[in-house]
Amino acid sequence: MNKKLENSLLFIWLVSLVATLGSLYFSEVRGYEPCELCWYQRILMYPIVLITLVAYIQKNARIAATTAVFSCIGGTISLYHYGIQKLDFLSENAPACGRVPCTGEYINWLGFITIPFLALTAFVLIAITSFYMLKMLKEDK
Repeated sequence: MNKKLENSLLFIWLVSLVATLGSLYFSEVRGYEPCELCWYQRILMYPIVLITLVAYIQKNARIAATTAVFSCIGGTISLYHYGIQKLDFLSENAPACGRVPCTGEYINWLGFITIPFLALTAFVLIAITSFYMLKMLKEDK
């Protein structure tokens, strides 16, 4: 595995680790109870930390296909979640999410940065890096 692929794996691992630690900080330290959509995003983000760490140790860049799938699905959920927080026409028809409404905003930094926005940013970074890795792997064949 070349250095660019190795660094890309490390980057994906770092982004997913920061996202995971950030979500745990918001829920366990700040006491923000995650809504149902937040749980789905966590279900897709947390495994990326483990699988990229193992792939990095094994020097297995082919894991990029898996991280691409996880991040695209997670990013879609994050985008929808962000939309129901910020767009009136979506929030009016938002599904009931259990004890915590999915339209709630625990944070709203600079008027647009919410927890789903942070998750979306992480998923987009992971997806872009994963597709870059897949392109590099294809070119190496």
